[in-house]
Amino acid sequence: MPRIDYFNDPSAPKANSMVPSVTAIVPDDNGAILMVHRTDNKLWAVPGGGVDLGESVADAVVREVLEETGITVEVVGLVGIYSNPHHVMAYDDGEVRQQFSMCFTTRMLGGTTRPSDETSEVVFVQPAELGTLNIHPSMRLRIDHYLEHREQPYIG
Repeated sequence: MPRIDYFNDPSAPKANSMVPSVTAIVPDDNGAILMVHRTDNKLWAVPGGGVDLGESVADAVVREVLEETGITVEVVGLVGIYSNPHHVMAYDDGEVRQQFSMCFTTRMLGGTTRPSDETSEVVFVQPAELGTLNIHPSMRLRIDHYLEHREQPYIG
């Protein structure tokens, strides 16, 4: 379902829902980060999505990464919790969702990269090359927090 992301935009529509979601930082052995080119907003992101009823956040991370990329992971840590009320996503069905996302670090267990119906490309990108991708500022914040090797998770 197509969406428009609004970030600190005074003309953004008012949120009418909030869905817990997860994102995952998946590094390879060379420090490159797994990135996906999303089909809904056409931006680059780390893999992630909504948490389903009856599912833990760790299980949601594993499921979303596998669904979107073909890679199997395990959750090893928390980068942060992102709940900016000035970041909303407007979907074509009328839903306007306020961001509420938890970003986790993971360890890759196996698999082969492949796109899905939610991703048109799946690639590992070295941190120095991230600037060449069109990444939403909120997603870039998660990546930057990961790269900072923070002692405590971000909460905001």
